[in-house]
Amino acid sequence: MSVLKTRELLVDVARQLFAKNGFENTSMNDIALAANRGRRTLYTYFNSKEEIYLAVIQTELERLFERMEEVARKNISPEEKMVQLIFAHLNVMKEAVYRNGNLRAEFFRDIWKVEAVRKNFDKNEVSLFRRIMNEGIDKSVFDIHNVRLTAEIMHYCLKGCEVPFIYGRYAVQNVEELYPYVRRMVYRGLGRNLRYN
Repeated sequence: MSVLKTRELLVDVARQLFAKNGFENTSMNDIALAANRGRRTLYTYFNSKEEIYLAVIQTELERLFERMEEVARKNISPEEKMVQLIFAHLNVMKEAVYRNGNLRAEFFRDIWKVEAVRKNFDKNEVSLFRRIMNEGIDKSVFDIHNVRLTAEIMHYCLKGCEVPFIYGRYAVQNVEELYPYVRRMVYRGLGRNLRYN
């Protein structure tokens, strides 16, 4: 098995054990045994359980960014891309938190560790928003005077929506009810007299 594949296996096994048993109740030995690898192999890739935990978070963020990149490559209008990017971000974040079961509480309790790993993702997301905003300006559908600042505001607003979205705190029966409101904000907030339905 290649070095990359072995590392991916260890991260995935650790994610499953953290999700099932929680971070505190999972040992390096548990991870090595579940991966059918020796402790020496595990320590070749990771110095500590915390390092594996951060690798699990990094993997989840990479999955999220891949989904957002898929949306950005779609052959749809820039304004619709922005709406879909917002929901891709929220839905994948929610999936990641729920897929990781017992890790969920630690994810929110240890938010500063998560933030440290998240820096690269945050930077990439802002760049992606800038790219779509510039696409909209080029197509004369967005009227944005400061793309860099607008992309950062969009990113931080979205980040602030994560926890209420994950816990279903919006006053709606299902997520689809949020679409017209988000469309309206995107189309009216960024657009040049854009119409939405």
